[in-house]
Amino acid sequence: MTTMTDPPKASFQLSMLIYDTRYRSYTFQFIALALLIALMAFLGINLIKNLAEQGQDISYSFLGEPAGYDINQRPIEYDSQSSHMRASVVGMINTLIVAFLGCITATIFGVTAGILRLSPNWLVRKLMAIYVEAFRNVPVLIWILIIFTIMTAVLPAPNAFRGDNATSSMFLNSVAFTNRGVYIPTPIWGPGSMVVVLTFLASVFGVFYYRHYATKLLYDTGKLLPTGWPSLAILVVPTLLMFFILGRPIALDYPALKGFNFQGGLHIRGSLIALWFALAIYTGAFIAENVRAGIQAVSKGQTEAAASLGLRPKRIMNLVILPQALRVIIPPLISQYLNLTKNSSLAIAVGYMDLTGTLGGITLNQTGRAIEAILLLMLFYLTISLAISAVMNVYNNSMKLKER
Repeated sequence: MTTMTDPPKASFQLSMLIYDTRYRSYTFQFIALALLIALMAFLGINLIKNLAEQGQDISYSFLGEPAGYDINQRPIEYDSQSSHMRASVVGMINTLIVAFLGCITATIFGVTAGILRLSPNWLVRKLMAIYVEAFRNVPVLIWILIIFTIMTAVLPAPNAFRGDNATSSMFLNSVAFTNRGVYIPTPIWGPGSMVVVLTFLASVFGVFYYRHYATKLLYDTGKLLPTGWPSLAILVVPTLLMFFILGRPIALDYPALKGFNFQGGLHIRGSLIALWFALAIYTGAFIAENVRAGIQAVSKGQTEAAASLGLRPKRIMNLVILPQALRVIIPPLISQYLNLTKNSSLAIAVGYMDLTGTLGGITLNQTGRAIEAILLLMLFYLTISLAISAVMNVYNNSMKLKER
């Protein structure tokens, strides 16, 4: 509401886009965006024009053609007569498998080593320091080759399990470690097995809910609930009850030596294991330093105050130190997850067929569609990197201090 004493409002003029501080920043941003769009359009038009002059065009029709090559690690059905699209999907799944397993294992290694680097035990502290310095200062490709070479040179061939002691030579009479990889039992899903799986997933969420409730109750009232055995009971008991009530619908298919190789079970190739552990151990060394820095960023007075209340060192670490240290740890942790995912493209060094080996390797060489293949590779890694960043940023925001 205006009054008679208020000065008249100035009408908008184009000069205000430059001289008025309220609009100047938006003007420069718009100009920069327009120049960027123009540059990208110029490069795209120039690329299409040059390709047309050479009788080429950008086309993705090659994805429907038969691939004509085999893939050793196949998480889904695939043969040499499948399309290049199918081969790319297999490579994409293989990449996601390595990235997922690597991120989880690297987090376990990194958090453990980071905490132990601050241990009062001199020997433990120095061993963790040696691990960190040794692995993060040697290129990850070398570690991939070292682990793969050890697996192929040290582990026995499948025919070593032949004879009367074949089963006893296997770990727990069901797992075979060979120079061709590891053979483990695989589940056989019967009627009702999905109910057991859903019960297990519900139990996992139940564990998280119970631990969250116990922590909130401790902060609100000071009442300390046990979290170890109740979490284990919530995770195991409902699933076991459902498993036996439904008549044990899930069975196991054990690997057995037939001919010159094992048949049955699940075959995890040595290339996958070497790539997985090399990436995890290498990235875990960097995560360990992030964890150590995050813990040291918490004031020592927090530890002393918690100890004065009678809390044990393990409780102090879980309830006082780590929750505050996560605010420092998570941002660089996101970068380490992204680095691990992108470093998985080194899989071709040990013959593991990820997306770089299928779409960016054999498919590219067979079809000659380098531009199309590289663009798809860039799109995939961009998408998965943005997805990881988005998920971790949500978690990071949930750990921030809430200002009142």
